[in-house]
Amino acid sequence: MKKLFKQFYTNLFLENRLFIALGTCSALFLFAFFLPILGDIPYIAFSVLVALLLIDVYLLHAVKKTVFLRRDVPERLSNGDDNELKIYLENFYPFPISVGIIDEIPFQFQKRNLWFNASLKPKEQKIISYLLRPTKRGEYEFGFTRLFIKSPLGLVSRRFNVEGTGMVPVYPSFLKLREYELMAISNRLVDVGIKKVRRVGNSMEFDQVKNYVAGDDIRTINWKATARKADFMVNSYIEERSQHIYCVIDKSRAMKMPFEEMSLLDYAINASLILSSVALLKQDKAGLITIAEKTKNVVLADRRPTQLNKIMEVLYKEKTRYLETDMEALFVSLRSALKQRSLVVFFTNFESMSALERQLPYLKRIAKYHLLLVVFFENTTLKSLSDDDAKDVEGIYIKTIAEKFAYEKRLMVKELTKHGILSLLTAPQNLTVNVVNRYLAIKARQQI
Repeated sequence: MKKLFKQFYTNLFLENRLFIALGTCSALFLFAFFLPILGDIPYIAFSVLVALLLIDVYLLHAVKKTVFLRRDVPERLSNGDDNELKIYLENFYPFPISVGIIDEIPFQFQKRNLWFNASLKPKEQKIISYLLRPTKRGEYEFGFTRLFIKSPLGLVSRRFNVEGTGMVPVYPSFLKLREYELMAISNRLVDVGIKKVRRVGNSMEFDQVKNYVAGDDIRTINWKATARKADFMVNSYIEERSQHIYCVIDKSRAMKMPFEEMSLLDYAINASLILSSVALLKQDKAGLITIAEKTKNVVLADRRPTQLNKIMEVLYKEKTRYLETDMEALFVSLRSALKQRSLVVFFTNFESMSALERQLPYLKRIAKYHLLLVVFFENTTLKSLSDDDAKDVEGIYIKTIAEKFAYEKRLMVKELTKHGILSLLTAPQNLTVNVVNRYLAIKARQQI
């Protein structure tokens, strides 16, 4: 009985309307002291208020079937994307109610004011939707959803605590992955900045002889087949398939730098996942290697339907390390794991020429056996500073330093090109599009 009573009063909350009514009654008692003409009006008003309060409490507790609430959370959240969550409500009270909802979302979002208001008629259903954008991979713990119900009187509210969803994992950006896959299927990749790259020459892989249709290259006409069929026939070629594409992700402290609440490592992981997906759609084999002070994970290139899930499971757990990248260990891993010439896309970051020069001997050794594409990042903050107009001596100094760093980045590109190493200098927000474009260009030029 004691436990039941404790549960009753801990879930009962006084509302502003009750305090306003009590203030009005107090004012009436005060005025009645100076104005006897008010007589028993303050007592009557107070009695009515007490009666309404009891009725309000009774209305909220009289029925067994009150409200239904369910929070719908995806099985996993997509890092760096807006994920939709839904709260499903249904009113079983025989009267309209006002609802206030506090949703206890994971602490990683640092939101303490997630409050929703709604009103429901009897038997009415309602869905409340909202978006969450995680910026770190890992496990996110959802708490209770707390529901505050008010009757039409609105003097008190009753709280219902609905148990939370529990742990929800945050994976690399699979929502963007689906978006790119759908656009690739519908031939709408241009909408997100993926360029159509004209193939240079023909692939060596012959596909079939087919009837000529408008738009076919007349240079591919098969004259012998044309003579036999008495109709124009052309040779059809397909892009070379089963080429090995490896994404190598640097997890050292250079990739810890933040940009729009996400680290460079997270941008590299999201881009790697989408690049692997595009490679698989192109019938190539996708693989993955992560490296810090030593080689951490190696997923050998494959084209199986489960390959993308295997890559995603590895990327989900990756975290930034705080040591320098051991490039010699990477070279040894590549030599032992990669049995044929492959496209190696190395996601890293260099902030100075000296940092590049330390790694350059190893990059040259890798490029000797594989087609190496080094992807590193523009410092967008410094770029914006160099673009701003200087207004004083301090501004001139800051602008000069920013331009020096930007110039060094361009020098790095030239240095890599001088040694026959492909490079891509990109802003973090444009990483995915630029990497996919570069991969398609490499395929079109048959460089692998």
